Amino acid sequence: MEKTELKENRKGLAKREYSAIHNPKSSFERGFTLIEIIILIVMAGIIIPAVILPFATGIRESNKPEMVATAMYLAHQRMEELMKFNYGRSPELDPTAGFVPFVTSVANYQGEYEIVYMNNDLSTTAPSPGVGYKRIIVRVRDPETTAYEIYAVVTNFP
Repeated sequence: MEKTELKENRKGLAKREYSAIHNPKSSFERGFTLIEIIILIVMAGIIIPAVILPFATGIRESNKPEMVATAMYLAHQRMEELMKFNYGRSPELDPTAGFVPFVTSVANYQGEYEIVYMNNDLSTTAPSPGVGYKRIIVRVRDPETTAYEIYAVVTNFP
């Protein structure tokens, strides 16, 4: 509903004034000032990177679960190859002097394993070969050089 009033100005001529409901010079119709646009650009420059950064990080690390699964698969595969032998089998289960590298079936994944004697308390400090325990550690590194290890103990008991 348009509300108008006729008022006389100083010269006695009628002048039409509009109410605030339908004012042709309202703030919605006059546009943005240069200062408002500059403030908008500055605020967008601050807010947009803060919102996009978590998404970019998530996308960058989205292939990590696949690398973990591949590395663990390769480690379990090598462990199964070693665990199929009984305790006294040589040379497959002979204790090693440190980690021994092995070739994985997937490029850019490095694998290594170690076999050591263990004492009755499952420690490796000054172990004696006659106790009947060997610990096997299999370690696989993914292309980002993160290491994944699995352990097993082989016994000399029937």
